[in-house]
Amino acid sequence: MKENSCTGEHSDHVCQLIVNRNKDIDKIKDIVKNPNFICFNCARVAENKENLCNPMPIED
Repeated sequence: MKENSCTGEHSDHVCQLIVNRNKDIDKIKDIVKNPNFICFNCARVAENKENLCNPMPIED
């Protein structure tokens, strides 16, 4: 089983953008509109793995 961890710059991760008091909704919408990856930690999705703490590819 994959371990819960965080890779990369956390401030650009969807989970951090959502809890930020100054939410940039347009930025979040752009990141999640064509999801290719899902976060093993929080199950949020994003187009690029760089926007998730613990990304796994979404398989059809």
